[in-house]
Formats: sequence, structure tokens, C-alpha cells
Amino acid sequence: MGYATLAGAICAEVLGTTSMKFSHGFTRLWPSLGTLVGYLIAFVLLAQTLKTMQVGTAYAIWAGVGTAAVAVIGMAFLGESANLAKLVGVVLVIAGVVVLNLGGAH
Repeated sequence: MGYATLAGAICAEVLGTTSMKFSHGFTRLWPSLGTLVGYLIAFVLLAQTLKTMQVGTAYAIWAGVGTAAVAVIGMAFLGESANLAKLVGVVLVIAGVVVLNLGGAH
């Protein structure tokens, strides 16, 4: 169950961050509300995850996968540059999450 709530937290955080991009500095109502709701849901689900998973592992997965997902979304859909350094960075973030999981995510 911990991984399911963590996946939900990651999705909500990615949606919140993407909404933040479209809020134009919180000057647009609906994307601003999307940011608020996304992060509220993300933190509630992350808190639920921490009932069954170690905080260091859960937070590293949440932050790492969220960061990699937002970077890919930025490059694929928001016109951000995609270069070798960025792609290697995303791969390294994902590799770090995998290594943490191999160490045990009780």
C-alpha cells in the first residue's frame, strides 16, 4: 500500500508543479488552485506513505521521480531544451532512486 500512496503523491506533485508553470506567478486563478490542490494532495498522500515506509527512502523516491518526471514533461511538452547533460541527469536521478530501493524500503 505504501508504494500506491507514494505513486499518488508523486502524480499529485507533478500535476501541482505543472500547474504552477501555467499559473504565471500565481496570477491565474485556476492553475494557481491546481497548484494548491496538487501539493495538498501530494503531502497528504506522502504523510500516509510514511506510516509504512522509511522517511529517507520515501522522500528520495518522491523527490527523485517527481523531479525526473517534471524535467521530462518540460522537455517533451513545454518547449524546454533537451540536451545530453539533462538526459544524463534524469537517468542519474532514476538510478539513485533504484539504488535506494535496492537498499531496502521497509
